[in-house]
Amino acid sequence: MDNQFIFKYSWETLPKKWVKKIERSEHGNSFDTNTDYPFQLLCFLKLHTYTRVQVSIDICGVDHPSRKRRFEVVYNLLSTRYNSRIRVQTSADEVTRISPVVSPFPSAGRWEREVWDMFGVSSINHPDLRRISTDYGFEGHPLRKDLPLSGYVEVHYDDPEKRVVSEPIEMTQEFRYFDSASPWEQRSDG
Repeated sequence: MDNQFIFKYSWETLPKKWVKKIERSEHGNSFDTNTDYPFQLLCFLKLHTYTRVQVSIDICGVDHPSRKRRFEVVYNLLSTRYNSRIRVQTSADEVTRISPVVSPFPSAGRWEREVWDMFGVSSINHPDLRRISTDYGFEGHPLRKDLPLSGYVEVHYDDPEKRVVSEPIEMTQEFRYFDSASPWEQRSDG
């Protein structure tokens, strides 16, 4: 059974409110779903005879600050039975919470924690939603594009106190704001 059959069968079988768009490529199928339906769609893909997705490879996030729903959550799945990769994507904003997929894919718990830690996209009733890659005292979410590159605090080891100290960053004003014009785009006096 090839990707084309799975693509066609999925499009004919799935409820239309679950899927906004389906794309087919040589690398696999891609489903774009509403924020309310990733759990139902992933359960369908796992349990249905013609998809049989067994593995949640990973869940990742993308930040698009110019969009109304700025975060995109992408689920990468694998059906070893049919040698098929499936990508499911949904969009969310700062307040929209997505449904967790830990019950059909237990390994997804770690990836959902990472998406929350890095982007701030939380899951409804997640069994263990806490920081996984950053320190518990970290303010913000590091992969958001509106987080300053320098961060908010500076952490260093203080030798006289024999401990790690966290202090607010103090930068002179000239380093905070700069002219972003390229030096190669100068006006010609010709």
